[in-house]
Amino acid sequence: MKQTPIEQWIMQKTGIKERDKKALEAYQLGKIKETIAYVKENSIFYCKQLKNIREESINSPESFQNIPFTYPRDIKRNPPDFLCVPQRKVARIVTLKTSGTSGEDKRLFFTEEDIELTIDFFRHGMSCLVDKSDKVLVLMPGSTYGSIGDLLKKALALSDIECIVHGVLTDPDEAAKLIEEKGITCIVGIPLQVLYLSRVKSNVFKNSIKKVLLSTDYVPDVLTNELERRFGCRVFNHYGMTEMGYGGGVECEALNGYHMREGDMYFEIIDPDTGKAVECGQYGEVVFTTLTRQAMPLIRYRTGDIASFSSNPCACGTFLNTMKKVLGRIENRVRIGEERFLYLRELDEIILPLEEVLDYRAYLDDKERLVLEVTVKDGIDFTEIKEEVMRSIRNLLSNQSKCGLSVEIVKAAVNEPASITDSMVKRKIIDYRKER
Repeated sequence: MKQTPIEQWIMQKTGIKERDKKALEAYQLGKIKETIAYVKENSIFYCKQLKNIREESINSPESFQNIPFTYPRDIKRNPPDFLCVPQRKVARIVTLKTSGTSGEDKRLFFTEEDIELTIDFFRHGMSCLVDKSDKVLVLMPGSTYGSIGDLLKKALALSDIECIVHGVLTDPDEAAKLIEEKGITCIVGIPLQVLYLSRVKSNVFKNSIKKVLLSTDYVPDVLTNELERRFGCRVFNHYGMTEMGYGGGVECEALNGYHMREGDMYFEIIDPDTGKAVECGQYGEVVFTTLTRQAMPLIRYRTGDIASFSSNPCACGTFLNTMKKVLGRIENRVRIGEERFLYLRELDEIILPLEEVLDYRAYLDDKERLVLEVTVKDGIDFTEIKEEVMRSIRNLLSNQSKCGLSVEIVKAAVNEPASITDSMVKRKIIDYRKER
């Protein structure tokens, strides 16, 4: 098994000579001190947030845990307060739309140098799964400068790997035709969109696609297992978010967790309730700190994602940390009783194993009713699908007699490309009880 190329890249980037976690930790602590000094001098927000922090006092991971967290709401309130460079040096601004009625959106700023750092990571990260014999199709946005597709294309060009940026999936017929005409062997895409395409264009997957990289959202186990079982695909997972500059970590050939971008970021796993670090192997909330960012560094940023560091070394032999696959977002749940939550991942494992299903949406209405809008293949008897899903839901909730939840399963109104899970928006269970 090939060792993750991320290791050699990080060693070259950081200048460490030994394959040793302590050496990497020393580099990261030094960069943390530099970053804190930098933001205190240049960021309005961090000048206030960290005014009582002396960076020279940070001499261990434990001492760094005394630094206050940065929350998404902090960015929403006044994004320019995070800027550390003049506006003229900002090469890209990304606005993240948020749900609700507050009207507050997150805006993230990147310099040209910040963008180049992501391209560099993508170049080495993609080498975990593709080489010059591959042709890559990106089913993500790529028409604008600095978008994911644009960065991936530039990264792969540095390795002389052909890359076609198609954009998000809207027309499965068009995407399938492109795969056949261009001899595509690898797809990079949004999990539920890739599942949709594989189920309506299964012959194309069977004949052409050898590798898949899934990104931007939680990846259900059933999706990975189906692509491997039905089509013999090797399915890699990538973890990232816009706040990270898109790139965070990627799986190696062992396919058992991400190796993180530790030369550019420092990662922690904390108890979301206490804010304290959890033991290695325990699940908690992912927190990261940027180490090399110019425009908008982030210190101990709380992602809301659930994951854990692996307590066992990776089979590829790297000394780097391995983060187990992210289980989704903490907030991606709804309360259905006094002590019970329903998670989206639970619904995924019930609904998505049915190969006739192409997509679904879930929400709770103001009558304490769980509504599932399910998109199925043409010509499928929806009654059978409905009955099977209902049985599984009842089994899931069988020990929750006091939850007071009724369930309604309906067929999505229109079975056409518009029903594919929307673009880059992360899936969630919508709770209209909170919004009305």
